[in-house]
Amino acid sequence: MAVAAIGEYSFEPLDLEEKFHGNRLLYVGWEDHLLFCAPFAFPLPPSMPFRDLVEKVLPPAYSYHPDFARIDWAAVQWFKSGKPWQPQWDESLEANGLRHKDVIRFRTPGLTGIGGSCS
Repeated sequence: MAVAAIGEYSFEPLDLEEKFHGNRLLYVGWEDHLLFCAPFAFPLPPSMPFRDLVEKVLPPAYSYHPDFARIDWAAVQWFKSGKPWQPQWDESLEANGLRHKDVIRFRTPGLTGIGGSCS
């Protein structure tokens, strides 16, 4: 189907970093776990250590999945904007190069959802 452009969109986005009261919007998704159909969006301070993201922010979002308790965080594979990435756990989100509206995903080797179904 052909798409016809209706002109140029000329407006200020409503989700600029300045509108998040010192926080940055960070999207975090869990690979092979489609029970979570899209990444979660978290407004987080740039000074937050990456370790706090994993230990304090992710559990309330993901811990009701039975695989979450079995994650070996040392073996997790991380991706930033679709490319392999290795976060520094004791550095801030900013020091890890995470900017407003960045997307990171994590893959948990050996854990692929309920009964291996990726759900």
